[in-house]
Amino acid sequence: MKRLAFLLCASCLAAHAADPKPGTFSTSLDPGKMHEECARVEKGEKRNYHWKATSPVDFNIHRHEGNEVFYPVKRSAMRGDGGTFKADVGADYCWMWTARDKAAKLEGGIGP
Repeated sequence: MKRLAFLLCASCLAAHAADPKPGTFSTSLDPGKMHEECARVEKGEKRNYHWKATSPVDFNIHRHEGNEVFYPVKRSAMRGDGGTFKADVGADYCWMWTARDKAAKLEGGIGP
């Protein structure tokens, strides 16, 4: 399991190295595939985010606590969204997009 986590993190670092500026992302999703951007957010801290997709995708912001997953934000079949997320507890949060039945190009940013 540790090896898998390292490989996932290494691929995240490689993807971020190609970002045009810190906190931004651009990727392509095949049908049914997902993309995550994760960050530590302490209780009361905020993160602004925005994104757009060329085809509808499912979007959520989530955190794990043991075997449970909490979804403070969850949307279906969206082509874009944005706002300010405020953490109710300090945790590692992930912004996650899942392509539906069509491929999608996804671009956006998450920052302070």
